[in-house]
Amino acid sequence: MQKKLIGIERGWWIVSLENRVWLPQGDLPLGTAESWSLQGLVAYVIGEWLGEVVWLVRHKMASDMYSPRRIAEQDPQLFQLVGRGVQLAEFYRSHRYCGYCGHEMQQTEHEWACLCHHCDERYYPQIAPCIIVGIRREDHILLAQHQRHRNGIHTVLAGFVEVGETLEETVHREVMEESGIKIRNLRYVTSQPWPFPHSLMMGFLADYESGDIEHDPVELISADWYRYDDLPLIPGPDTIARRLIEETVALCRQSCRQY
Repeated sequence: MQKKLIGIERGWWIVSLENRVWLPQGDLPLGTAESWSLQGLVAYVIGEWLGEVVWLVRHKMASDMYSPRRIAEQDPQLFQLVGRGVQLAEFYRSHRYCGYCGHEMQQTEHEWACLCHHCDERYYPQIAPCIIVGIRREDHILLAQHQRHRNGIHTVLAGFVEVGETLEETVHREVMEESGIKIRNLRYVTSQPWPFPHSLMMGFLADYESGDIEHDPVELISADWYRYDDLPLIPGPDTIARRLIEETVALCRQSCRQY
C-alpha cells in the first residue's frame, strides 16, 4: 500500500535513502507521522513489528542518517525488516527509468516491482547471492583480514556467486582463489539477508583438505590458521560470520576432547 501521509498514520518509520536509515536518538522512530514531521511524504507499508505497522519513506533527513548495522546490534529480526526497507528504497531510487526504452517507471500496487507502461517491461528488486564459509583444520580455523576491513577484524572467507555456478562450486572456487587451499566435507548451515546493498549470505562449514595458504592480496590483507582458543578480533554476534566462527570453534573443542 502506498499513500501520501496526512499525519495521523501511526507505526514504525523506516526513513531511508542511499543505503542509510534515519535513527533519531539512535533508535527507529515510533509514533504518528505528524509527531516526526513526515506529513506530506509518500510512504509504503512493508510489514509489522511488535503489533505496529512498519512504514517505508524514501527520504533523506538532514541529520541522524546511519548505516542499518546500528539496528543489527539491537535485534536481528528488526535488522532484517529494516534491511528490507533499505533495499526497497534503493531499488525504487535506481529504477526510476526503464533500462530498455528509457521511459519513466511506475511502482506496482500488489508486489515489489516497477513497471514500464511504454514497453511493458517489469523489474523486481535484485538479490545478489553470496557464500560465506568457516574452514577447520584440526583445532584451528582459517581467518582472514579483508582489504575493506581496516579495523583489525578477522573473519571467514566469502564471495559472490557467478553466473552458471552452484553454491557448492562457488565455495570451492572462492576458497581456492582467496587462500590457495582445497576443502572437503562441505555442508550448509544457514542464511542471512545482508542489505549492503542487496545480498543474501549463505553460510557453510568445511574441513581443510590440502594446500598451503597463499592469500589473494587484492582481496585480503592476510589469512592464517588460528587456534580456536586464541582468536584475533572477530565480527559481532549479529553476523552470519560470527555464527560460523562459533560453530567451527565448537567443532575444534570437540576434536580436542576426542584426543
